[in-house]
Amino acid sequence: QVQLVESGGGLVQPGGSLRLSCAASGISFSIPYMAWYRQAPGKQRELVGGITSIGNTNVADSVKGRFTISRDSAKNTVLLQMNSLKPEDTAVYYCHVPLFRSWGQGTQVTVSS
Repeated sequence: QVQLVESGGGLVQPGGSLRLSCAASGISFSIPYMAWYRQAPGKQRELVGGITSIGNTNVADSVKGRFTISRDSAKNTVLLQMNSLKPEDTAVYYCHVPLFRSWGQGTQVTVSS
């Protein structure tokens, strides 16, 4: 059973930065694709972006140029660097591994002055 544990959320002012981390355990090989989703209050969960085991990334248009995804494939850890944060980025952020249909518990990101 793959377990995902996120960390790094919190409260930040508009224009600030945060870095989220997701560590996967319970697997002995490099996960082909890991992704970040987010869900704001009253809205559907949406894809933020993802990364393959060889570093190819995709990010949503709404965060392009501000958010960067990277990973340590040997450790099955994925990072989400969030810069120039906006109030509309406020959400619970989830790590997801589609191969195992696994989700992390989520970490709250709040952007507010």
